[in-house]
Amino acid sequence: MDGYSGKNAVITGGSSGMGFAIAKMLVDGGARVVITGRSQAKLDAARERLGENAVTVRNDVGALADLDALADRVRDELGTIEALFVNAGISPPTPFGSTTEEEYDELFAINVKGAFFTVQKLAPLLSTGAGVVLTTSVANVIGLQAASVYSAGKAGLRSMARTLSRELLPRGIRVNAISPGPIDTGILEATLPKEAADQFRAERVAENPMGRYGTPEEVAKAALFLAFDATYTAGAELAVDGGVSQL
Repeated sequence: MDGYSGKNAVITGGSSGMGFAIAKMLVDGGARVVITGRSQAKLDAARERLGENAVTVRNDVGALADLDALADRVRDELGTIEALFVNAGISPPTPFGSTTEEEYDELFAINVKGAFFTVQKLAPLLSTGAGVVLTTSVANVIGLQAASVYSAGKAGLRSMARTLSRELLPRGIRVNAISPGPIDTGILEATLPKEAADQFRAERVAENPMGRYGTPEEVAKAALFLAFDATYTAGAELAVDGGVSQL
C-alpha cells in the first residue's frame, strides 16, 4: 500500500490512541511522519512500531517554546508538510463544584491554546492544498457529567475549524475537525478507577445507537479522509461516534 507515498505529516499526541492510529496508517501508506508526545517511553515504543519513516519529538503543546522547537525540527526533517493532525489533548474529569483554577488553566493551555499555536507555528510549513484536522469531541454538543471544562475547550476547537479555515484558505489550506465519540483508546482505564471506568463505559455503550465503542482506526480513516480526500470541504466537523450525537 503506497497511497501516501511522498506525503509528509505531523501528528501531535501521536504516540498512542487515535494519533498513533493515524500515524500508522500514514506510514503503512508510504508517508513520512513526525509524531509528538509528552512521554519519552511512549514515543520510543511508538517509534519502534512505526519504523524509520517516523520521527518522534518530545513536546508539550502547552509550551510555546516547545512548539517553536517542533517547527524547527519539522522543517529540518520534512521541509514542507501536506497534513497536520492537531490531536494532543487531555481529558481529566472536571466536576463543576470541585474543579480548581489550576486544573481549568492546564486543560485550556493544552487543549485550546496548544491547538491554536500548533497551527500557527506549523502553518508556514504547510504546502498549498494541505489539510489540517483538529480533534474535537462529541462533548462539544452533548452534556456530559463532570466534563464542563473539557467540553468548553472542545467547542472552542470546533469554532477554530471555521475561523482558521477562513484565515488559511487564501493559501489553499483547509481546516476541518474530527469529532470522536466513545473510542476504545485505553484512556478511561488510565484516568479513572476501574469501577468508575467500567460504569462509564457501560453507560456510553447503552446510549450509543451502534451499541459499542469505536476503534482508533475508525477515527484515523475519517481524519485521513478530511486531510487528503475532502478537497472541497472546509470548516466542517465530521462525527465518528456511532451516531450518538446525530440520532
